[in-house]
Amino acid sequence: MVQAKKDNNSVNTMTGVLNTDGVTPTNITIEPTRHLLDVMNGSSGSDLGNDDAARDENAVPVLLATSNADGETPVPLYVDSSGNLLIKTT
Repeated sequence: MVQAKKDNNSVNTMTGVLNTDGVTPTNITIEPTRHLLDVMNGSSGSDLGNDDAARDENAVPVLLATSNADGETPVPLYVDSSGNLLIKTT
C-alpha cells in the first residue's frame, strides 16, 4: 500500500485506487517539467463494486468523483500500476 505524498505545507497529493482490485490506494503521477497529469486514454475499466473511499496507511482517502449514471453516488478514481489516471474521452 502506498501513502499519499505531502508537499512542504502538508497538503496531500492525489491518490486513486488500483484498477485491478478497486481497493489498493495508488499514487497518481504527473510529468514534472510541464506539470501534465499522466493519463491512460480509452482504458477499459470495470466495476469492482467498491464505492467507498479507500485510505492509505495514514488514513488519507483516495479521490472520489460523482457517478454520471445517477449524479449522486461517489465513485473512487481508478489508476493503473504505472500511476496513470484512467480516463474516458468519448
